[in-house]
Amino acid sequence: MSPTDRDDEPIVTPAAAPFPTAIVEPEAIADRHAEPGDPADLPKVNARYIWFMVLAQFGVFMAFITPLAISLSIRVNELAPGQEEVLGYITGAGALFVMLTAPFMGIWSDRTRTRIGRRRPFMIGGMVVGVISLIVMALAPSTLVLGFGWVLAQWGWGTVLSNLQISTADRLPEEQRGKVAGLTGFATQVAPVFGVMLTFGVTGNALLLFLIPGLIGVILVTLFVTLVHEDDSRALPKDTLTIGGLLRKYLYNPAQYPDFSLNWLGRFLFYFGLTLNTTFTAFFFASRLGIGVTEVGGIIAALGGVGVLAVTAGALGGGFLSDRLRRRKVFVLGGGALMAGGMVLMALTTDLPALIAGSLIVSAGIGMFSAVDQALLLDVLPEKATDAGRFMGITGFATSIPQSVAPLAASAILLVGVTGDAKNYSLLYLVAAGLVLAGGLVVLRIRSVR
Repeated sequence: MSPTDRDDEPIVTPAAAPFPTAIVEPEAIADRHAEPGDPADLPKVNARYIWFMVLAQFGVFMAFITPLAISLSIRVNELAPGQEEVLGYITGAGALFVMLTAPFMGIWSDRTRTRIGRRRPFMIGGMVVGVISLIVMALAPSTLVLGFGWVLAQWGWGTVLSNLQISTADRLPEEQRGKVAGLTGFATQVAPVFGVMLTFGVTGNALLLFLIPGLIGVILVTLFVTLVHEDDSRALPKDTLTIGGLLRKYLYNPAQYPDFSLNWLGRFLFYFGLTLNTTFTAFFFASRLGIGVTEVGGIIAALGGVGVLAVTAGALGGGFLSDRLRRRKVFVLGGGALMAGGMVLMALTTDLPALIAGSLIVSAGIGMFSAVDQALLLDVLPEKATDAGRFMGITGFATSIPQSVAPLAASAILLVGVTGDAKNYSLLYLVAAGLVLAGGLVVLRIRSVR
């Protein structure tokens, strides 16, 4: 039986000393620049790793994004009726905290030495914090406590997700990155849809509203932690890290890794637009359709259910084709363009069929961009052998900065050109469309990947 058929085989651990990347086919990658610390060719991972990775990320997004999709909106509406901007402040505060701590968590993970490896301790700890956060949000007596709960949720579940993604940087060879990114991209996009559908019947029970998706997240992450092997990391080299050294690792020289920097910028623009688009989803549909926020959950669930097909086509189609054709950039640009078109359509209509069409186009674009851009990130990630967690944490800035700033910007954009209680959702969606399209265009400048 070959090593790739068994999950209990030791993981090949790259040497700590920097060395050039392995030679790749010229038609696959043009003008590839050697990255210090890149591991040599990794063996293909087996099906167990892939499917438990997909299920674990599905579980994290079920537990973590369902509150953002519907549960937080319902709780804000209960605790601060008519003050929709409070939702932006809460989500922005949570993202700001994660933005400041994510690189530290990645660096800590890289340097963790335990019998169960470097990544699994953080998955376990993050999951515990995540469950506590859901209970805090469900029982919060005020928006302040609700905001504190969301900060814990961002930190806890975000730590689980980041270590799952760092695991893919540790283990996936280039020829499997698009496929796995497509599968996980699909899973993470459909998870909140299923979360909304599961909680539709319990919108009046705050505890169940948060804990039903959370329980599924716990089960699926626990399966990965217990059934997917990770090598004992105690024998890996240890290095002392000072406070000054830690702070310096929050930064890097963009000129040293230009393609990584361009990917970071493209991702930043895309997720800024995406966050503008998704933060006020429940309020947007309530406004467009003239119904209450508490009634919109079923409509969002139905639209999300239809959107599963579009997400599937975008994520799986883009991910698998990018591996087969050995092309990344055209699919990333295509995802941004699709999403921008869907947002423009939604911005200019109040008609339910047109909103459904726009939602489907947006879903396809999100699926394609997120899946292929994740594969592209793994292609250009520097120093994979020694500092994968650090650079994944720095990459996290490209999503956490938008998650902290975009809700605040969205709250301001909603007030432009309107009076009274009216909100300018059309302008919000048009600005978002411009940003996601720009994010797709930026990656065309990457040289080392086609």
